[in-house]
Amino acid sequence: MPTRRTIMRGVGAGLLLAPLPSRRARAATDALRLSMGSPMPQGHPATTCLVEALDAIRRESDGRIDITLYPDSQLGSELSMQSQLRSGAIAFTLTSASSLQTLAPLAGIPGVAYAFPGYVPLWAALDGGPLNERIRDSLGKFGLRAFRLVDNGFRDVITSVRPIETVADLHGLKIRVPPSPLLTALFRALGAAPTTINLAETYAALQTRVADGMENSLPQIEATRVYEVQKYLSRTGHSWDGLWILAHGRTWDALPADARDLIERHFDAAVERQRQAFVQMNTQAEARLRAKGLAVNAPDRAPFRAALDRAGYYAEWKARFGSEAWAALERHTGPLGG
Repeated sequence: MPTRRTIMRGVGAGLLLAPLPSRRARAATDALRLSMGSPMPQGHPATTCLVEALDAIRRESDGRIDITLYPDSQLGSELSMQSQLRSGAIAFTLTSASSLQTLAPLAGIPGVAYAFPGYVPLWAALDGGPLNERIRDSLGKFGLRAFRLVDNGFRDVITSVRPIETVADLHGLKIRVPPSPLLTALFRALGAAPTTINLAETYAALQTRVADGMENSLPQIEATRVYEVQKYLSRTGHSWDGLWILAHGRTWDALPADARDLIERHFDAAVERQRQAFVQMNTQAEARLRAKGLAVNAPDRAPFRAALDRAGYYAEWKARFGSEAWAALERHTGPLGG
């Protein structure tokens, strides 16, 4: 597998329009070689479904459009890949809504704690309508073209120290979080000690007790194999996170219309497959994790939400996101906070 240094030598200014060999008599300049970075592990359904989409794009274009996916943070952290995307060093990336919040704050709003009770109101909010439009506009201001959201699930807590039955069980725990101000504020409000660690480095951090636990979706917990070095899985369901498929805006606009149509069609199909695969994987994951030796509990979530309200969490984020964006969110979630 290529090292990050080796890869980056190939993703500079010559990346986006580098000519490809052609099996037919056509100009080399007709071919496009593009790169896509992702933090997701090889076994995550986001990776497998995107690989299928990129294979289909390559096949249907007869090799004229060749997008190479570099999963598992091969191109660096999520923030590093976002920077590479904005500069045009890579053409596409898959990146979490939670980490995008550091660039475009409104991108994090779907992850407000205990906002969505399930997928029906979630996809209604994020596949169209005022909230979706506001988020896309906020990303567009940074030169990013957003496609549909990949599911990364409702998030739970896994620890090596103790199960999380009550809010008090979180007090003082060092919890790995992505670079998300929203998730950091959530765990601080509940008395934990959140720490940002790159996903690819999380296993080692948990194994060496740099962190006491992490929070993530069950398929991500499986894909990263952190169950090997943790003991307790608590189904807190505290937040949802998704992954935006993003393109460098100027690169995307420069592509021929038929290439844009082909890519977008297969990205949309990949999102549909991924969402279905993710729900199935998530439904079966708890039983698999129990079989691997994890102790699983399901705490009452109401006290956690009440504790966040008392700590001023919802009032703070309503002020930070703005009343209009908050109203667009509550249109699908109902009232949040007191």
